[in-house]
Amino acid sequence: MDMPLVAKYADGTQDQAAPAVQITTGIQQNLGVRLATVGQGRLERTLQVSGVLAFDERDFSVLQARTAGFVEHTYGRATGDVVAKGAPLADVLTPEWAGLQEEYLALRRLGDGELQAAARQRLLLAGMPAELIERVARIGKVQNLVTLLAPSAGVIQTLDLRPGMSLAPGATLARINGVANVWLEAAVPEAQAQGLHEGQAVQAHLPAYPGEAVPGKLTALLADANPQSRTLRLRIELPNRDGRLRPGMSAQVTLHPAGQTDTALLVPAEAVIRTGRRDLVMLAENQGRFRPVEVVLGQESGGQVAVLQGLQVGQRVVASGQFLIDSEASLKGIEAMTAQESPSAPALPALHEADGRIVQIEGNQLTIAHGPFLTLGMPGMTMTFPVSDPTLIVGLKLGQRIRFGVRERDEGMVIEQINALESQP
Repeated sequence: MDMPLVAKYADGTQDQAAPAVQITTGIQQNLGVRLATVGQGRLERTLQVSGVLAFDERDFSVLQARTAGFVEHTYGRATGDVVAKGAPLADVLTPEWAGLQEEYLALRRLGDGELQAAARQRLLLAGMPAELIERVARIGKVQNLVTLLAPSAGVIQTLDLRPGMSLAPGATLARINGVANVWLEAAVPEAQAQGLHEGQAVQAHLPAYPGEAVPGKLTALLADANPQSRTLRLRIELPNRDGRLRPGMSAQVTLHPAGQTDTALLVPAEAVIRTGRRDLVMLAENQGRFRPVEVVLGQESGGQVAVLQGLQVGQRVVASGQFLIDSEASLKGIEAMTAQESPSAPALPALHEADGRIVQIEGNQLTIAHGPFLTLGMPGMTMTFPVSDPTLIVGLKLGQRIRFGVRERDEGMVIEQINALESQP
């Protein structure tokens, strides 16, 4: 991607203290170069993140068989049905409980209080509900059929009850998730998580109910971070009083991190070139001169990022098209000034990685339909790259998916690393 740009200097001499790339106004327009002024202010402490509604896993109940029995009748329930607490699920014949009830009633007729208490305790230890024991004592008859009831209100997740089936003690018959509250699971960049704490209020907006704000509460910042996306997972609890919030729905949530940010230098986040080893901006100077400058970044919010070191108020940086200028600066051997404004030691050009699919193999060149180079800001496209080492091509096939790394060299972008990816089903 060698462009017809020449490193020049304002006074016609090579000023070794501040080398730069000089680009005419016409070429800047063709490249879509857009400048932004370094300002000073406070970052707005508001975060907008997306999330998905899920069941509240703390509001979960299980119905199990307490004794052996046979299902005589079911009440037409199915997975996904919403049931109230105490709703009947099935009638079960329980021979073991029937025998214990006969013994209990016989002892009641004898009038011996101690024996009655012992028999009642035996029924409880056998797993019989206290309500059923009271009903047997009240009506004086054995209850052969026991109606299994929903232990809580909610959505039936699993239901294993069919007429005629036999039940073993301890078998799980139903699982029910409550819907009084739902969880909103979201992810927030780790650089923006400072100031978030459990218990703070949030506002959720659902596409299903435009114009409505659902208040909620941040209940947990989960302990693990996603190493690929560098995000922290949040768990937000939303009340679901009318049952309209359904797990699986998407939502946008507004968070207000606590604390007041200090006044800092601000630049657009898109102006920063993140190489993985350091952060750079392209500083615009007079007469179309541009030079890379290393910066130390602070917090980021609302499309703005704080610059702690490396820039001054009023300077201008490239907010669009900077990766092309940075590539040309690398080709011309122009090194970025450090955050302390001292020349940095010569360094190997950064390795930029992307995923792609091999379209053509010809000699020591690969044509690849690749995704975006995130560290360059380059969108996905189909390009032909030379390979630094011919042995990298050995064993590759057309259509194969790979992850490859390129560096900026005099001849353009050269592949220096190739890793085969597992084929997708």
